[in-house]
Amino acid sequence: MIDKSFLWIVIIGLGLGSFFLRFVFTGLVGNRAMPPWLLRHLRYTAVAILPALVAPQVLWPAATGGETDIARLAAAAATLGIGLVTKNVIAAILGGGVTLYGLLYLL
Repeated sequence: MIDKSFLWIVIIGLGLGSFFLRFVFTGLVGNRAMPPWLLRHLRYTAVAILPALVAPQVLWPAATGGETDIARLAAAAATLGIGLVTKNVIAAILGGGVTLYGLLYLL
């Protein structure tokens, strides 16, 4: 087990680090206009984070012990395809979910 004092030092350190990162944008820059190049880069934050969160769950899911399976790959492909065709996030999510659970049931 980890020492309790070391655990609290880590928790407090992470909390201060998290506060500092947020304070830089809201406290120091909050009342000033951000440069156009920074705003352009910030627009792509969600687009970069979502695939980073989803890709490991598709390629190396914990449910299969880290083995890639066809149901999750097909569901990801269906989600991407439906999203590109319909431009509707809800339809893409529902289509991917139906594909995943349908293939898990069939396979």
